[in-house]
Amino acid sequence: MSSFTRTRHTARAQRRDKIATIGFYCLGALVMLLILWLLFTILGKGLPGLRPDFLIKQPEEIDAGGGIGPVLFNSFYILFISLIISVPLGVGAGIYMAEYAPDNGFTSALRMTVEALSSVPSIVFGMLGLAIFAEYFQVGLTILGGGVSLALLNLPMLARVTEEAVRAVPGELREAGYALGTTQFYVISKVVLPVALPAIITGVCLVAGRAFGESAVIILTAGLSTSGEMWDFNLFSPGETLAVHLWYVQSEAIVEDARQIADKSAAVLVIVVLLINMVFRLPLWWGKRSQGR
Repeated sequence: MSSFTRTRHTARAQRRDKIATIGFYCLGALVMLLILWLLFTILGKGLPGLRPDFLIKQPEEIDAGGGIGPVLFNSFYILFISLIISVPLGVGAGIYMAEYAPDNGFTSALRMTVEALSSVPSIVFGMLGLAIFAEYFQVGLTILGGGVSLALLNLPMLARVTEEAVRAVPGELREAGYALGTTQFYVISKVVLPVALPAIITGVCLVAGRAFGESAVIILTAGLSTSGEMWDFNLFSPGETLAVHLWYVQSEAIVEDARQIADKSAAVLVIVVLLINMVFRLPLWWGKRSQGR
């Protein structure tokens, strides 16, 4: 190939690289603009009328001026229950499939099953929870049923994310640990998991945000009402959450300020999801900054 032909190929490749770079930057900017537009629309409607007493007052069925106190508490309570069940099991299952499971037909079938469960609609898990808690155990619509059902919903995704995060750790790090005479458990806990932790935290953020904003599962397993108490830790109380309350106020409520309540509830929901992501990510950000020093 002559030098002139090589120059033409190089120039053409550089032009394509510039076009691709500009295209990806435009796509990224478009996504950012879409997210900012959604945040501005939701927060712009809800934040102006949001007051601190709205977060602690009882919901009203007839009179105007109700709050979201019990449903907001139930949202955090059910989220906590679902995470303490799904995070250990999901992370443990992901580590098993990535590090311990043999490469055979059973493991392949298990991985395929986990992937299939990750795409199952949430209402299916709601019906499963309804069958288990309301029909089999006959405990009715409860906070416990909602939390366990959400844990089952998030388990497959968390296990798959953990497996991919652990598999993405370079094999040289494992080999270096084994060369020092350490055990497999020590290498996983001290070498592999710290490297994979940011990706695992991302998975936890995804399932936490999904659990906090879930409505179909909660309607079928925790119900459309609360016990009427602000701080009700009884696991067998009805557990309407903020997402369910938002749906109910927007579609079926008869209070005259239902629209305003829905706008403020949506703003609180978005803010809490953003705060959940910050709570999980700030320690990682601070740790990276400290290591950089």
